[in-house]
Amino acid sequence: MRGLFSFMLTLSILGTVMTALVWYVFSNRSLLSNRCHGLTKAMVTQANTPLGSKVVYDGEKRKPLQVTPELFSTFAKENPFVNTTWDTCSVVGNGGILANSSCGEKIDSAQFVIRCNLPPLENGYERDVGNKTDLVTANPSILMEKYGGLQERRRPFVESLRSYGDSLMLLPAFSYGHNTPVSLRALYTIQDFDSPSRPVFLNPEYLQSLARFWQGQGLRTVRLSTGLIVASLALELCANVHLYGFWPFNKHPHRHQNLTNHYYDDRQSKKTVHAMPAEFDHLLRLHTQGVLRIHLGECTPTASPGCSSKMAWASASVSGFSLPVGSLGSAMPTLVQHNTTSQTQKPWAGPNINVSGPSGLGQGASEDPIQGSDSEQRTKHRRGNRRRPGK
Repeated sequence: MRGLFSFMLTLSILGTVMTALVWYVFSNRSLLSNRCHGLTKAMVTQANTPLGSKVVYDGEKRKPLQVTPELFSTFAKENPFVNTTWDTCSVVGNGGILANSSCGEKIDSAQFVIRCNLPPLENGYERDVGNKTDLVTANPSILMEKYGGLQERRRPFVESLRSYGDSLMLLPAFSYGHNTPVSLRALYTIQDFDSPSRPVFLNPEYLQSLARFWQGQGLRTVRLSTGLIVASLALELCANVHLYGFWPFNKHPHRHQNLTNHYYDDRQSKKTVHAMPAEFDHLLRLHTQGVLRIHLGECTPTASPGCSSKMAWASASVSGFSLPVGSLGSAMPTLVQHNTTSQTQKPWAGPNINVSGPSGLGQGASEDPIQGSDSEQRTKHRRGNRRRPGK
């Protein structure tokens, strides 16, 4: 009788595992790939956007842009992701939860590392966020606010790119018409100064298909955040996706103390068009289903895979965490503790944290509207005024 019971229990467990595996392989990632085609369409290339065609801005569909020979020459000749995938990817947000996390070594251990909005990686930040970078995004609003839209001195911008080596720099040049001039100036500046950075343009067709995909999953937002965009891309590029710095609330989930908006400053975001808590809820569902892994809390560099070897929060132990998006102000997260030695999980009742405040607080990687700042709308691109290095 005991043998029969054990056999039935084994079958039940195997059935549960297989069900989750089938959902993971066929229902989620496959659906994302089939509808969005990130491997071939995420970036504008000369192959998918030929000379003479028209680029349709995903935020201004009534204003298509003719692909002239000059514009065509700025497109990547081939897609950098063709026939290339990775086993592990780290997608690094800029949330304050990364401060004093000691997660840098863990982040850098991934085969492919994605970062958002040109974040600082030096002056001690390496310990918490690492310094390896394979792809970094650069929203036009960052270029306008930090570098004056590259209208005058451009060397500070080029020098800031040294932290990212020869990584791909992803620019949303065709989200809105006013994004194009500053994005092109960034590309020309990189070329003029012989920077090893490799600028590429985010494909508006990919953004449109990605928006439709997440709408189909029940996400309601004006525009997807940078963080969700690159996390979605990572799900097509990598077998195992790890998210760091994605915590859109102003209280630490374990230590309960206030968090700064970013790991490097407490600059508050402007009014945003993104729905950060709702996006996080969707990412959290993917975590609980085993599709990706969200890392929160401190990391111990020598521990793997959970970061902490103690019964502390560790890095990714958020299974069972439920956020009722419709009533976030009184949310009581249910979290777990993770023992990397025994690999057992125990339920842990999270604090009754106050999650009110600016949308996007704590998820700095994603807060900047991808369309850029208002001042950028008044900027006109003049290629003839480009300055050569040292001038």
